[in-house]
Amino acid sequence: MRTFRRHAVRGMALALFLAAPVVLAQGSAVDEIAKYRAALQDGNPAELWEARGEGLWKQNRGPRNASLEKCDLGLGPGVVKGAYAQLPKYFADADRVMDLETRLVWCMVTLQGFTEADAKKNPYGGPGRKADMEALAAFVTSESRGVKMNVGVAHQKEQEAYRQGERIFYFRGGTHDFACATCHAEDGTRIRLQDLPNLTKTEGAQKAYTTWPAYRVSQGELRSFQWRLYDCFRQQRFPELVFASDASIALTMFLARNANGAAFAAPAIKR
Repeated sequence: MRTFRRHAVRGMALALFLAAPVVLAQGSAVDEIAKYRAALQDGNPAELWEARGEGLWKQNRGPRNASLEKCDLGLGPGVVKGAYAQLPKYFADADRVMDLETRLVWCMVTLQGFTEADAKKNPYGGPGRKADMEALAAFVTSESRGVKMNVGVAHQKEQEAYRQGERIFYFRGGTHDFACATCHAEDGTRIRLQDLPNLTKTEGAQKAYTTWPAYRVSQGELRSFQWRLYDCFRQQRFPELVFASDASIALTMFLARNANGAAFAAPAIKR
């Protein structure tokens, strides 16, 4: 019995010893991934989307052969610098709260003469297809780089959107009984080597929100924040999140408002 215990203790010690490098390796891998991302920032391919988006912003298009240079993103017609840091927000001309993509659709319809269906068509890029909406989002968001987030809730509809977004964040459903909060309401969680920020805390919300849109190395595409929410719903096995829907705007409002005070740092680069 004594011999068995001695061998058991040695076996446990060996198991712990062998397990230790795995833990260390995981931590080391996370650090190396962070270094890799930092090294790529200087040559972030998102700049290609930014340049194309700027061209689309200035280009005469649509049935009215007009540009988006008179589009009001909240700071006045044509003012792009710093506009994204205050979105989503209430727009009186539309009488609704809008995020960036929703407002761009509005301007494409009212200024350029596109139908709403055409303006919303193919909002996400894929193999052999680049999305104009993602390019426009890259350009506009890049003009708020370094500007502190300052999303307000002074208007009643902004308050309603924030509360609705909070309800969506905590709502459990789908085949897996998941919620946004399932993955993003605790500290120190991850999927494989992917850290999952705690979006219920200011620091986590700031870190996550201010780094989207982002170029996804694994996909070779720049992805907007609308896409990020769409893909989260897909992973939760929820019904498809409709592009520029009230639900997507409300959830964006909740997360953007929680990121207030942090300097916007996107388009960034991610795995």
